[in-house]
Amino acid sequence: MAEFMDLELQDGVRMPWNVFPGIKQEAANCVVPVSAIYTPLKEFANMQVVPYAPLRCRTCRSVLNPFSIVDFNAKIWICPFCFQRNHFPPHYQSITEENLPAELFVQYTTIEYESPSEKLSMPPVFLFLVDTCMIEEELGFLKSALSQAIGLLPDNSLVGLITFGTYVHVHELGYSHISKAYVFKGTKEVTKDQILEQMCFFVKKPKPPSGVIAGARDGLSQDSISRFLLPASECEFALNSVLEELQKDPWATPADQRATRCISTALNVAACLLGACVPGSGARIMAFVGGPSTEGPGAIVSKNLSEPIRSHKDLDKDSVPYYHKAVKFYEGLAKQLVNQGHVLDVFACALDQVGLAELKVAVERTGGLVVLAESFGHSVFKDSLRRVFQSSDHDLGLSFNGIFEVNCSKDIKVQGIIGPCASLEKKGPLCSETVIGQGNTVAWKMCGLDKDTSLCLVFDIVKKDSPEAIGQPTSNSFYLQFLTYYQHNNGQMRLRVTTLSRRWIAGPGSIQELIAGFDQEAAAVVMARLVSFKMESEADFDPIRWLDRSLIRICSRFGDYQKDSPSSFSLSPRFSIFPQFMFHLRRSQFVQVFNNSPDETAYFRMILNRENVANSVVMIQPSLISYKFHSAPEPALLDVAAIAADRILLLDSYFTVVIFHGATIAQWRKSGYQELEEHKMFAQLLRAPHDEADEICKERFPVPRLVICDQYGSQARFLLAKLNPSATYNSDAPPLPGGDVIFTDDVSFDVFLDHLQRLAVQ
Repeated sequence: MAEFMDLELQDGVRMPWNVFPGIKQEAANCVVPVSAIYTPLKEFANMQVVPYAPLRCRTCRSVLNPFSIVDFNAKIWICPFCFQRNHFPPHYQSITEENLPAELFVQYTTIEYESPSEKLSMPPVFLFLVDTCMIEEELGFLKSALSQAIGLLPDNSLVGLITFGTYVHVHELGYSHISKAYVFKGTKEVTKDQILEQMCFFVKKPKPPSGVIAGARDGLSQDSISRFLLPASECEFALNSVLEELQKDPWATPADQRATRCISTALNVAACLLGACVPGSGARIMAFVGGPSTEGPGAIVSKNLSEPIRSHKDLDKDSVPYYHKAVKFYEGLAKQLVNQGHVLDVFACALDQVGLAELKVAVERTGGLVVLAESFGHSVFKDSLRRVFQSSDHDLGLSFNGIFEVNCSKDIKVQGIIGPCASLEKKGPLCSETVIGQGNTVAWKMCGLDKDTSLCLVFDIVKKDSPEAIGQPTSNSFYLQFLTYYQHNNGQMRLRVTTLSRRWIAGPGSIQELIAGFDQEAAAVVMARLVSFKMESEADFDPIRWLDRSLIRICSRFGDYQKDSPSSFSLSPRFSIFPQFMFHLRRSQFVQVFNNSPDETAYFRMILNRENVANSVVMIQPSLISYKFHSAPEPALLDVAAIAADRILLLDSYFTVVIFHGATIAQWRKSGYQELEEHKMFAQLLRAPHDEADEICKERFPVPRLVICDQYGSQARFLLAKLNPSATYNSDAPPLPGGDVIFTDDVSFDVFLDHLQRLAVQ
């Protein structure tokens, strides 16, 4: 797959099909849709940033690129998308074949424009939303994590603070003599006008008689805005003193009831406040939630502890009295935040569910970050929060206010995007009739995006029959152009343009070329996003059946076999790992919801929908490394046979990193051999997987949970759950000495493959 990774290093794009099926029927027969996983802000070593505005086609608005045909004598360029002839403006007059502008260089298929005319935008805004319905210990953990984060904020960024429990308190940070807050009732939704009225925005300056009132430009005085949003350098003291004095929610909770927690009202107040003060600028609402919402329009459960929080079974049976109302509220909130260009991040730390499944729509459409942990004292939360603000080699590169647009050749249309964005409903001839994800548009809003944010674009091939059939000579290239307009983290507006060309083929003999261009990792990730999307949007959808049928169709189309002879079946190396990915996807947390709460499932899918191919593949099929004496660490098969008494295994399943000690190693460790001078080698062996795990945790967001366990110990389940059950409690063959068995009725990969071969050759 090396050449596909090279393409990703050049343009940040991975595609399941790097040679496109040229006609509609052939594309349907390929099963995995023609699609692309694109990371708009991927970091490149030799990224070309040019200090002028792009040159656009006057018909289709695509940007001049290396695939444009240039007539140097007439000073004209022809757009590869719509074939419009465009004149070069006067400042391009000196252009010749030897003297080319950067955007025509073959190697700069991805280029970034930084327009000097666009002044630096507003500084970023961080509005902290803090839950106070927690035990003192948890609140203490959260307060110390927040005061650390405040110290890491960029000096010019604006900061605000809202705390919530039974009531919502908006803290006035600009008034440092005494802490002062405005209080809103937790049961009521408030409008922007009510907030402006109640928070005394028009005391010194009368309210303008008409028009929108938002931001300093539209009639709000800067003084009144800076009471609530202050530069980090000025308000660090005020913020820390409010946090120090912050107490647990004072309203008593009866023993048989849950705390009164109004998350939705607090989010509503936060969104209206930002909409009034800083519309259109890069702002984030960072919500720290420690339990379920029980009050207001977004409540997910009643206050009675006798009533359990909804489970997957309740969702399937539709016996969820609060769910639909809450989702509807958060859809409205998502729409409001997208219009304002603001992001919602959620840090949920609780032993029970907090309502992520309902919040998902607002977080995903605004491109927010999400972290789920058991406690605010857990390293998953503390290290992840630090990563958001830390500037190091691995910083997230948070950017704001993105708009993403697509241009493509006329024979391709866009079905939609699965990923962290919201449709801008800009319809055009390139919109397909079938919609997947955020569709029916050629432009999407990305309020928040970072270096790893990846979108999955699904295309539709619209040509009905091959040109040879009609006797037309035609070019066999398809062109795609992705435009990402965004606010860089230095405040400057930039436009990144990626232009791609792919060949299409049709007719007999095309199968070999399709196989040669198949990227099985990208295909597995597209299928994972698709199956997650279908599970959420289609009633009575059976994911296992859909994945199995898709795999059988792919194998019978691209496999090599004689009809009805399973033993003759073989797959090209380009497809050989794909069945393995599908086997692990069927068993993964994206498809198997048993044993996971709706919140956990929503969390896993949100992360899958925003990560690049390499990270998503680790979520689907974890990586396993084996450490033993007298040999270097080596990759091991993700199989129960990899377990041995004298080995240490390191499993990386993206959300969890497991260091698993075989029985003998664990015994030696407990006896303290690593402390002895003559057993230095053993001490090194024990340390090696920890060093590797630290490296993994350093560059990942959210930071994974680290589990250290021993063979036969209770925590060993984190490893066993991910392994292929080739030896189970009812296998005929006994396990290898020092090996292990898995107590499961799941089929092993070999049995799965046998069934697949039998069905594919029919």
